[in-house]
Amino acid sequence: MDFETYKGSLADDSPPDGLGMAVQALWWEAKGDWHLAHQCVQKQADAEGAWVHAYLHRVEGDLSNAGGWYRRAGRPLPTAPLQEEWETIARALLG
Repeated sequence: MDFETYKGSLADDSPPDGLGMAVQALWWEAKGDWHLAHQCVQKQADAEGAWVHAYLHRVEGDLSNAGGWYRRAGRPLPTAPLQEEWETIARALLG
């Protein structure tokens, strides 16, 4: 799925079929459901999942927890605005 289609799907009530848990987590966070996003990302225990997990804790304001997840993902703690990071992660994970 391309990024624009993914972003457009935010008008729907549920994420598109066939998305990995980390991408679903980003989708739910963009819809304002941090807790469901966190539940989704906890089901993907790889570097991509860790990256989204880190982002979610950054959104939450828990930078200490986020830092640990960024390290697990092999990523530096970003300084970009949250919306910019969301888009960067989504584009990367969607390919």
